[in-house]
Amino acid sequence: MSISEKIADDLKEALKAGDKSKLSVLRLVKSAMKNKEIEKRASLTDEDVYAILRSFVKRSRESIGQFSKAGRTELVEKEKEELSILQGYLPEQLEEDDLRKIIKDIIEEAGASGPGDMGKVMKSVMAKVKGQADGRLVNRIVGEMLEV
Repeated sequence: MSISEKIADDLKEALKAGDKSKLSVLRLVKSAMKNKEIEKRASLTDEDVYAILRSFVKRSRESIGQFSKAGRTELVEKEKEELSILQGYLPEQLEEDDLRKIIKDIIEEAGASGPGDMGKVMKSVMAKVKGQADGRLVNRIVGEMLEV
């Protein structure tokens, strides 16, 4: 079953169960998927759907930060709930130790030696982990490893 089919099935189940928060999140995702499909003029691949989901996760994380600064705890809780729903559809995230090992291998392969090689390393790492790691975490670890 593709991720698109899973989202469609879960949307139907949320509608039947009356789960308003999950229903609203999945409707937003489904709408974004439809818009992307129209823009692309072709069916979406699983990778396209994951990219849409990652953009929603990123937006949610940014909103949580903004609402926290403003002291809006009720909105923080709502965003956290939506974030957990969205993350349920993404591939499982890599542990930091596993990620460090992958980054170390790529740095050695690329012969990277300093901060100037950060772009080259980031591009290779993000291509290899494909949504299994947060870009900010990857950026921080690559930065730490190339500073040395």
